[in-house]
Amino acid sequence: MTLSFRPAVRADLPALIVLLSDDTLGTRREASVDDPRYLAAWEAVSSDPHQHLLVAELGGELIGMMQVTRTPGLSRSGAWRATLESVRIRSDHRGKGYGGQFIEYGIELARLHGCRLVQLTSDVRRTEAHRFYGRLGFKASHTGFKLELS
Repeated sequence: MTLSFRPAVRADLPALIVLLSDDTLGTRREASVDDPRYLAAWEAVSSDPHQHLLVAELGGELIGMMQVTRTPGLSRSGAWRATLESVRIRSDHRGKGYGGQFIEYGIELARLHGCRLVQLTSDVRRTEAHRFYGRLGFKASHTGFKLELS
């Protein structure tokens, strides 16, 4: 079967929500597929030219997702950076090399759009993901902080 990547389309939204819930952390964080906040988020992301919501398909079946956000900045001599977010490969397809190929695709997209840095965050409890990102050349160079707003 062939692994391929493409921009997400509106019809992918239910499958994307399922992917976001496809692990212990996501199960606790995500809402039901019919929650209207997802559609509002979809509309905001899909209308922003600096957002790229991507899917990975294996033999025509959606098995992964990733959001690439391009951000301009003053630091690093005015460098654009890409942030990889919501990187998911369906649990029954992990450990087969698909995630690495997908990340490389996201990196190449960032490069094509002139980004000079690719960054991502990963929950401290996702230790296997940290090893995965390290194998791909990412360095744990910063400490991240989040503040949830109600």
